[in-house]
Amino acid sequence: MTPFTTCTAVAAPLLRDNVDTDAIIPSREIKSVGKTGLEDGLFAGWRYTEIGGREPDPGFILNQAAYRDAQFLLSGTNFGCGSSREHAAWALAEYGFRAVVAPSFNPIFQGNCVRNGIVPVVQAADIVAQLADEAPEPMTIDLVACEIRAASGATWSFEIGEEARHMLLEGLDAIALTLLRRAEIDAFLADDRRRRPWIYPGATG
Repeated sequence: MTPFTTCTAVAAPLLRDNVDTDAIIPSREIKSVGKTGLEDGLFAGWRYTEIGGREPDPGFILNQAAYRDAQFLLSGTNFGCGSSREHAAWALAEYGFRAVVAPSFNPIFQGNCVRNGIVPVVQAADIVAQLADEAPEPMTIDLVACEIRAASGATWSFEIGEEARHMLLEGLDAIALTLLRRAEIDAFLADDRRRRPWIYPGATG
C-alpha cells in the first residue's frame, strides 16, 4: 500500500448519514473477488442516471467538475454500515480516495479502510459541515500530527488507534504488519519443528 503521511487535496461532501456498503458498491457491481475493476461501480446507484447504466448524473457530487479528482470524502454518521464487504474499501481506494472524514464509522468498515490505505478520520459533525462549506478549496490531512487543516487556516486534531496509524504511515496491510515479526515467527517454527517434527510435511518421526 502507499504510505499516508500528509496529503492536501479536494474533499467531496457527501453529507448523508448511514451510507451503507451496498450504496458504496452495489452487489450487482461486484463481478470478481479481486481488488480491481470496482472503480466504475463506486456509488453506482447515485452516480449514474439509471440502474446498470453509465450515464453520469450531473447532480451527484463526484460528477461535478470541481470534485472529479477529490481524494477525500466528507460524510455523515455511521459511514460504511450494512454488509461487511471489503469491496467497499477497495472501490474507494481504486477511485483514488485517501481518506474519509465522518462523525462515526461502522467498525468493520473502519478496519477495512485501514487495511487498504484509507484513513478513517473521526471528526465531529459540525466540523465536517464546516469543511464541506469550504469545499472545493483543498484541505490537508496530516497523519503525522493527527490534524486536519482547512483552507481557511482552521486546524482540528483527531484521534486514531496507534496500530492503525502505524499501518497507514508505513503502508502496511495486515500481512505486512505480521511479517514485521518474521524473526520471532521463524524462531517459533524452528523450535516447534524440533519438538513436534511429525506435524510438518515430509517428517518421518
